[in-house]
Amino acid sequence: MRDVQLLRRAYERFAALIHELIKFGLVGAIAFVIDFGGTNLLRFGVGMGPLFSKVVATIIAATFAYLGNRFWTYRHREQSGLAREYVLFFVLNGFGLLPPLLLIGFVTYSLGLHDAVSYNIAQFVGVGLGTLFRLWSYKKWVFLAAPELAEEPTVGAAVGTAEGAVERVGARPHSDVKAQPDPLTTS
Repeated sequence: MRDVQLLRRAYERFAALIHELIKFGLVGAIAFVIDFGGTNLLRFGVGMGPLFSKVVATIIAATFAYLGNRFWTYRHREQSGLAREYVLFFVLNGFGLLPPLLLIGFVTYSLGLHDAVSYNIAQFVGVGLGTLFRLWSYKKWVFLAAPELAEEPTVGAAVGTAEGAVERVGARPHSDVKAQPDPLTTS
């Protein structure tokens, strides 16, 4: 029986991970189109500089990605305040923007390549590296896991600790917290 429960929890965690990754991927794919297309439009259509066009397009794409991830991908996770999340999200996106900016700057200014193909290869590789950082950092600092939900407690259950203090067992999070436990943590 214990093995069946273990397998069931493993399956549920894997299914939740796949579901979350698909949503993250869809939001990311749309944000990628906004970022990549916007950068090219601003760089080669409007004539902005190579780095400035990347920064502007990334800000627009990051705003879309934040809204999509907050209200769709990670809506089941603890909400720690939109202002806190938004600021932290953009700070982390600033770090995620460094790889493409460094590669675009290197290709454009160090190698002297100003064509669209070189620009887009540098942008593509940089966005890939930045995405790996963002996937990890969003889950770690922005879209937090919900507090552990305990099994249904006995009403008013309490136990004594080794120090003689009484500790409440099985407390559930505040009723206003709209969250579920993170399926990726171990029990």
